[in-house]
This record gives sequence, structure tokens and C-alpha cells, in this order.
Amino acid sequence: MTLCNIYMTYKKSYITLCNMEVTVLKNKRMKLARVERDYSQEQLAEAVGVARQTIGMIEAGNYNPSLNLCIAICKALNSTLNDLFWEEAK
Repeated sequence: MTLCNIYMTYKKSYITLCNMEVTVLKNKRMKLARVERDYSQEQLAEAVGVARQTIGMIEAGNYNPSLNLCIAICKALNSTLNDLFWEEAK
């Protein structure tokens, strides 16, 4: 989806976003790794120190985790950053 010529007003300031690619990817690989290891979202969240809702939002593509959280998730799921988070070449 491309956002172009969107104007946002805040105290009479205008911001223009043009030709900006926005991609929302569901993190199916993370969910698959979690399910294969028989972890619930709650169990994974507890292992990495976040709320269950955070795991759900990451899996749904509605939250971009920090690098530290990505690393913690990878350790908990015995996976690598490439396995779970790296975008495939198109």
C-alpha cells in the first residue's frame, strides 16, 4: 500500500508523506515456531518479559518489536533472527 499526499494538521503544521511504502506483514514464521514448540502466547510472553497481547500483536503484524525483544523471542524459540524476522527477497 502506498501513502501519497496525506496531510496531517497539528497546530497549523503540515506534514506530507509521499511515495512511502508501508508493508504490514503477519509474522507467521514466529507463530509457527511458537506452536511447534507447544508454547502458548502467554508462555512465550512470560519467557521474554512482555504481555501476552504484545506477542499477539507481533504475530498479527500490528507491532514492530525492538531488536532486543526479537533476540529474546529467538532465544526462547531456539531460532535465529533470519528464521523468524528477516524479510524474504521478492
